[in-house]
Amino acid sequence: MEGKMRGAILPGNSTVELREFEIPKPGPGEVLIQTKASTICGSDIRCIYREHSGKGAEGYIPGTIAGHEPCGIIVEEGTGLRRFHKGDRVIVYHISGCGVCNDCRRGYYISCKSSFRRAYGWQRDGGMAEYILAEEKDLIALPDELTYKDGAQVACGFGTVYEAIEKIGVSGNDAVLVTGLGPVGLAALMLAKAMGANMLIGVEMSEYRLGLAKDLGLADYLFTPDKAMDGIMKATNGHGVERAIDASASDPGRQLAIRATREWGKIAFVGEGGTCTFQPSPDIIHGQKTIYGSWVTSLWKMEELVERLVRWGIHPEKLITHEFPLEKAADAYALMAAGNCGKVAVVFD
Repeated sequence: MEGKMRGAILPGNSTVELREFEIPKPGPGEVLIQTKASTICGSDIRCIYREHSGKGAEGYIPGTIAGHEPCGIIVEEGTGLRRFHKGDRVIVYHISGCGVCNDCRRGYYISCKSSFRRAYGWQRDGGMAEYILAEEKDLIALPDELTYKDGAQVACGFGTVYEAIEKIGVSGNDAVLVTGLGPVGLAALMLAKAMGANMLIGVEMSEYRLGLAKDLGLADYLFTPDKAMDGIMKATNGHGVERAIDASASDPGRQLAIRATREWGKIAFVGEGGTCTFQPSPDIIHGQKTIYGSWVTSLWKMEELVERLVRWGIHPEKLITHEFPLEKAADAYALMAAGNCGKVAVVFD
């Protein structure tokens, strides 16, 4: 396929530029994907859109097409493909690791430290364009039961939460607290509900996002931070929750997740950045609590998640509150940066 395509780049001053690019040609082990949906992540806003503040794995190369949450259909094959072919619907795992280091062999491309590691939308062109060049090893099949908008949210949003939930374990025995109800926190409630949690509690300072969680029926209790601790203790008869997930990346949110968790409970931190201030003995040691750090997900867990989304009848696209065409990508990023939204998607015909 030859010709030109449009793509969005992020100069780092809270603007978006649409530029014209050559449609890339897939080489050995590569495919050309026609983008169908690409969603915006909070890290795009934090590390690229407002300013180029990301380092290392989140270091943005100026001029790179943005978007690390793409989904689409293969329209052209390179040579040497082993599994995927033209016409396949696919999700792109947003980190392209070297493939041969220990982390990559575990499926955790996100943790690859090789100089060959390149993230879509950060160090290599991403999904805010009509076409995206991807390596076959980075692809996950998108089942017919899921939409392209479902698929766009799997890798970085729902995959991140699924990995954390698998680490701490959630079952019908558990009351689950989620602090921070942005798209990742809302995904946490959605997945914990599917796994049978017997009580779901959400904490968020944004009235808009509290309203969204309520409208979607994702929680049994919803609190603003100032009322959260008392409300949680009352709801759990003074015991606290068995499991907590912090998606707020805030010091108060993390403190709440720790202190509202009962003895022997487990806490996962998935929100990026920020600090956490706590007293080890009363907050963790004496309560025999465990804190897990969880960064995105692995390829095999992501593939497992896709299968389970179909089994559970979960559609991540329900968290999308606003959709824009590529020519209005500037409006999409501005809305996501303002925060009065759920998930924001750029969609393609």
